[in-house]
Amino acid sequence: MEKKNIDWGNLGFSYMETDKRFVSNFKDGAWDEGALISDGNVTMSECACVLQYAQTCFEGLKAYTTEDGHIVTFRPDLNAERMEASAKRLEMPVFPKERFIDAVVQVVAANEAYVPPFGSGATLYLRPYMYGKNAVIGVKPADEFEFRVFCTPVGPYFKGGVKPLTIRVSDFDRAAPNGTGHIKAGLNYAMSLHAIVSAHEEGYDENMYLDPKTRTKVEETGGANFLFVTKDNKVVTPKSGSILPSITRRSLVHVAKEYLGLEAEEREVYLGEVKDFAECGLCGTAAVISPVGKIVDHGREICLPSGMTQMGPVTKKLYDTLTGIQMGRIKAPEGWIKVIK
Repeated sequence: MEKKNIDWGNLGFSYMETDKRFVSNFKDGAWDEGALISDGNVTMSECACVLQYAQTCFEGLKAYTTEDGHIVTFRPDLNAERMEASAKRLEMPVFPKERFIDAVVQVVAANEAYVPPFGSGATLYLRPYMYGKNAVIGVKPADEFEFRVFCTPVGPYFKGGVKPLTIRVSDFDRAAPNGTGHIKAGLNYAMSLHAIVSAHEEGYDENMYLDPKTRTKVEETGGANFLFVTKDNKVVTPKSGSILPSITRRSLVHVAKEYLGLEAEEREVYLGEVKDFAECGLCGTAAVISPVGKIVDHGREICLPSGMTQMGPVTKKLYDTLTGIQMGRIKAPEGWIKVIK
């Protein structure tokens, strides 16, 4: 299929409408068979549950062209499983895993002309999401739901190369104890908007959220998990019941152990020990790893030895290995790559 006439090398990380999206509706206790449609607009009641009580969840993953010319996605089964957990927590019907993966495949195939070519630095970002659709005025779950998947071509998260971030320890809590921090609910991100806007106004790139109970342990940022490297090259990720189980983070931990021969552990990480780490990064779908150079705790600066000019050496190896797996340069573990074409 002929590619769209897009300046792939200058794409930003923003929405561009594509030709097709997948839509399936839940009504009377069952999902319909779903279909690819052309209309990118959504019509619903002014009293729809999603508008009144934020009953919605979403996922994010990418499709891209590998070095050998295939179009693939990365571990969509884990996105399906995470969305299942989100739906159950929000009293929404589960969209079956096999159908989730099939919907992703259909959307990528139908929008093949928008999949950026290999080497452009761009990818096709996919956004599966679900919301309560029918009118609900009393506080209760919806009875009717819509599951949709759309896609949009996006440029690299870092325009002009990777630059380590400066982040602050936030006074806000990202999630409540026993709340919804472990699922990908839209309401979690609404709660983080004021915190990220105020961080930017103060000159910081992101927030470091602490555990809401004791405010002594590192949790995550508004949209990514933390990954630390000790001075003896051990990879450490924070353990908590109120952070999102990042697919990228889980993949990087596997890469650290199985590809790079490094020790890796998931454990509670206290703010007081952050000064002793050699490297820090934020991991997520958009950038894989965003290096952190400086953390500011109410005026007290914690400067990572990896510095403010480039990724630390271990973080760089993790990044290069995982992106090598995604792009087909390095053999992937069984089941990690879903080939679409």
